[in-house]
Amino acid sequence: MIAISRRDSFPLAIAILAFAFLGLFLLYPLLNVFGASFLDRTGKVLTLANYVRILSSSFYLGSLGNSLILGILSTLLTIAIGVPLAFCLARLPIPGKSALLALASLPLVLPSFVAAYALVLLLGRAGIVTRLLRDIGVPFSSIYGVTGMTIVFAMTLFPFAVFPTLAAFKAVDVSVEEAGQNLGASRWRTFRTVTLPIVMPAVLAGGLLVFIEVIESFGVPFVLAEDKPVLAVEAYKLFVGETGNPASAGVLGVLLIVCTAIALLIQRHYLGRRRFSTATRRPPPELVVKPWLRRLACAYSWGVVLISLVPFFAIIVISLMEFRGPVMQSSPSLNNFRDLFGQSWRPLINTLSLSTAAAVTAAVIGVPIGFAITRFRSRVSDLLDVLAMTPFAVAGTVLAIGLIISFNSGGLVLTGGWLILVLAWVVRKIPFNVRASAAILYQIDPSLEEASINLGVSPPMTFVRLTVPLMMGGVIGGMVLTWVTVASELSSTVVLYSGPWATMTVVMFQALEGTGAGIASAAATVLIVFTVLPVALVYRLLRRHELGMM
Repeated sequence: MIAISRRDSFPLAIAILAFAFLGLFLLYPLLNVFGASFLDRTGKVLTLANYVRILSSSFYLGSLGNSLILGILSTLLTIAIGVPLAFCLARLPIPGKSALLALASLPLVLPSFVAAYALVLLLGRAGIVTRLLRDIGVPFSSIYGVTGMTIVFAMTLFPFAVFPTLAAFKAVDVSVEEAGQNLGASRWRTFRTVTLPIVMPAVLAGGLLVFIEVIESFGVPFVLAEDKPVLAVEAYKLFVGETGNPASAGVLGVLLIVCTAIALLIQRHYLGRRRFSTATRRPPPELVVKPWLRRLACAYSWGVVLISLVPFFAIIVISLMEFRGPVMQSSPSLNNFRDLFGQSWRPLINTLSLSTAAAVTAAVIGVPIGFAITRFRSRVSDLLDVLAMTPFAVAGTVLAIGLIISFNSGGLVLTGGWLILVLAWVVRKIPFNVRASAAILYQIDPSLEEASINLGVSPPMTFVRLTVPLMMGGVIGGMVLTWVTVASELSSTVVLYSGPWATMTVVMFQALEGTGAGIASAAATVLIVFTVLPVALVYRLLRRHELGMM
């Protein structure tokens, strides 16, 4: 009994510290955003006038409608692309599956607004492809608007639908499908009535992530929305225009949170009314299909993945072209990079150093939270699990506004420095580290830790010297994912940064606001290089580690 109490005291202490951190830097700012939405212009009197003004405005109701339509269309298109791709990778004999999976993960670690900007250069009103289409008589206006944004989100977020659905297809018990076919159902009907309903939780989980990412996205609408107001962008504009009184921005922030919360509740309601579990004994083998179908599946799979990478290859090529103002010339040049770094190297240094600080801090906080969730099963750990996942449903713009409201005055002033940027990034990316570490911990037998504790090693030392080395793959994976997503973060960064702490994404943002198309493309290329290299390096190191363990 004493050993059990001693063992549980460590994860309980972690849970208490985690509640304190997330309470101070997540819940407290969100509550302040909520509170600010009920204050008048003086910031002292409670009122509903802000909600009345926003909800009676056709402009802001239109921005809410545009955000919801964009979220729904993007989610449906992403699922329509991702689920067939997941099935092809899981069940059909497609050559080069390992390469496909590696390439399919790249859009997750590359900034989506870079893809949006690349499409503007290709398919904008004066884009390369647009001019070619007009020259041959094909009527085409531009990629701007809901259509363009939906395409960008589908191209960059389809991995959210692919990877969980791929794992679900591989986990389906083959006997379930055999039973359906033995009852006379065709292979297509078996898939539609048996297999697809079983993997539906994974499909909905991926769809929910896509919807949340779209609703909270700032960069893609900033580049492509044009005359279509979108909630996240309008919240930023209101906050910038309401110096010292973020009441209306608070209302839009609350609306953003409500949208994501409703999506989460709908998903939980659907899953709670149905049972999807099967007694998995034999994973399904690859299907034997006709050659033409195999070739079609191969063409579809490689086509989807390669098309999703077109914007990033395009932006690299475009950055090496000559620009005169916003107009691209046909001659190659390195002037864009010369202009970018001629202004200052500081944004690149800020991106590298602050992203590293955020990745390390998120791991130091998130990995112990993952440990507490898996090793201390109670209502406390369940609540901590929900709280640790909450940042997924909070737009970066909303969290940034909350942090400014909360830490702009008083005993703890953070605005204007680098620390508030790192804290915002850490809070937003903690779920990556929690989920990655928890997934590994579920596979590590707790008896190993119990044996160490029974031999006299303290629980904290057992965690540091035994548990962390065993879960190092998950720790490194979470850190790399945090690093690359922080390096391309825009929505919270553009609200929180001050002059000397601008990052590469801010440079792009400012260049796109002006006429610096060449500088923006060069900054995007640098960002692509510095986000892909860590992923490739860590993947190679982990592969060597796995081969060395065999």
